[in-house]
Amino acid sequence: MRYLLLALLGAAALLYARLSGLSELSLLSKGIPVIALLLWLRTAPSGLYRRWIGLGLLCSLAGDILLDWPGDLFVFGLGAFLLAHLAYLRAYLSDCKQPAWLALLLALGTGGAMLTILASASLGPLLIPVTCYALAISAMLWRALARLGQEGLNTSSTRLAAAGAALFVLSDSLIGINRFVAPFDAAPLAIMLSYWLGQWAIAASTFNRSHGV
Repeated sequence: MRYLLLALLGAAALLYARLSGLSELSLLSKGIPVIALLLWLRTAPSGLYRRWIGLGLLCSLAGDILLDWPGDLFVFGLGAFLLAHLAYLRAYLSDCKQPAWLALLLALGTGGAMLTILASASLGPLLIPVTCYALAISAMLWRALARLGQEGLNTSSTRLAAAGAALFVLSDSLIGINRFVAPFDAAPLAIMLSYWLGQWAIAASTFNRSHGV
């Protein structure tokens, strides 16, 4: 409960800072929800899966700070979140290596649609980094979806991981649309809510991972 309260306080502080135009408070508070998740993750059963999820959260924390840091560090933030997706990908591969062709098609379709929309905005020198990012996030989503229904994997864990991956993809898509295609007023709130919920679900998938339903 104390970690949830810490996350909620951090989220509230960030939203207040964004609405009030307090850039310093925004920078200081943005990483608090993910820090709370990292602290909570320490109470989950140890193992390879938890280790890679923890590394993904650490990379996400770095991405949070880089994207909010004064000056345009978007590419560096993108790189940090790319590493986060690769860490989550490795976690999902640790207990499931089935091809899951339907999951692959869904992930490729999602990533392809996101890249097509962003590329329509003439990304210029960012086209290659964004393409690499789209491939990584598609692979992460594929492996999260691939775990669904696999024998020997906990149903609750696989559903949480899949939901978290989908929300993370949604959050990243909204960032890209808001930054490159068509900015919209609700973007900051929609991006952060989907991001926080996605990270929570991914972290929660490390708990109760005993085999069976």
